[in-house]
Amino acid sequence: MSGTLTLPMVALISFCIVAEMAREVCFKQAAHASTLRQALVKPATWVGIVFWAVELFAWMMVLEHVPLSIAFPMMALSYVVIVVAGACFFKEHVNLRHAAGVLLITAGVTCVGATGL
Repeated sequence: MSGTLTLPMVALISFCIVAEMAREVCFKQAAHASTLRQALVKPATWVGIVFWAVELFAWMMVLEHVPLSIAFPMMALSYVVIVVAGACFFKEHVNLRHAAGVLLITAGVTCVGATGL
C-alpha cells in the first residue's frame, strides 16, 4: 500500500459515497409511514440492501489500496451528500447551523484527502 490516493481510488471512494447515499434514500423511502413488517416487503428496502452489498465490495477494494486513516475520513463526505439528498428528495429543512456543520465536514475531508495526494 503506497499511502497515496490515485484517481481510480478517488473514483471508487466517490462511488462508495454515492452508493451509501442511495442506500439511505431507499431505506428512508421504505421506512416512511410504514411498520417494520411493511418496510421489509417494499422494493426500496431490497434496492437499498443491494446498494449496501455493492458498496461493501467496492469499499473492500478501496481498503486494499488506500490507508484507512485516509479512506475512512473521506467517507465522511457521505454525511454531506446525505444531507443534500434529504433536502432534495424528502424536503428536509437544513438550517444555518446544519449547513455550517456540513461545510466543516467538507473542509476536514479536504484536509485529510490532501495529505494522501
